[in-house]
Amino acid sequence: MAADGRRHVIAIGGGMLVSDRKVPRHIDYALRLTGRPDPRICVLNTAGGDDPRWTLLMYDRFAGHPARVSHLALFPMPNVADPEDLLLSQDVIFVGGGSVANMLAVWRVHGLDVIMRKAWQAGIVLAGSSAGGICWFEGGTTDSFGRELCAFTDGLGLLAGSYCPHYDSEPRRRPLYHQLIADGTLSSGIACDDGAAAHFTDDTLTELIADRPGASAYRVEGLASGISETQLETRFLGTA
Repeated sequence: MAADGRRHVIAIGGGMLVSDRKVPRHIDYALRLTGRPDPRICVLNTAGGDDPRWTLLMYDRFAGHPARVSHLALFPMPNVADPEDLLLSQDVIFVGGGSVANMLAVWRVHGLDVIMRKAWQAGIVLAGSSAGGICWFEGGTTDSFGRELCAFTDGLGLLAGSYCPHYDSEPRRRPLYHQLIADGTLSSGIACDDGAAAHFTDDTLTELIADRPGASAYRVEGLASGISETQLETRFLGTA
């Protein structure tokens, strides 16, 4: 749970930097929000088809860290008897990248859409990268349906508006995001470069953080006169 008793979501644009056998800075930031010396964190890679290599990598990253790590896999069947009990006993839930459309379809079959909302309302810190960032919003840009990027409009909707990851690393993301907001397919929202993340407290964007200098975030809004893109001040998490 968050130490301040409020609801927190950290949506990461992708491409998290990691040093050898170290926890990524964005995840460390989420863990610090709990105020606990040994926070409980559950990692999910539903969007990546529960690739066991990703899960092993995450456990490896936490080797020697005081956090207590667990994971929830749903392929080919849940790895625990009660996913709700597992998730609602955590301080932090971290969701990896991949196909946001496939992930949410599977989550809904297993009732995780309802469970994640309960976790958010209970003050469990929610964080995720790429697909794991989009999922908390109403929608965003995705390659879930093939090589060509397109709109995704079936997010959990814990946060209003839309989200676009990989804003600087994939050339089609920015123009498509502008187009989808301009034509009303997506609501106005936040876009993050790789390495940048948007931190929402309750329903409000409170801070933009980055694991590297130069990673930026933007507020993108549809106006009667066209699209407005405003670069937001981003705090570098440092090199420690």
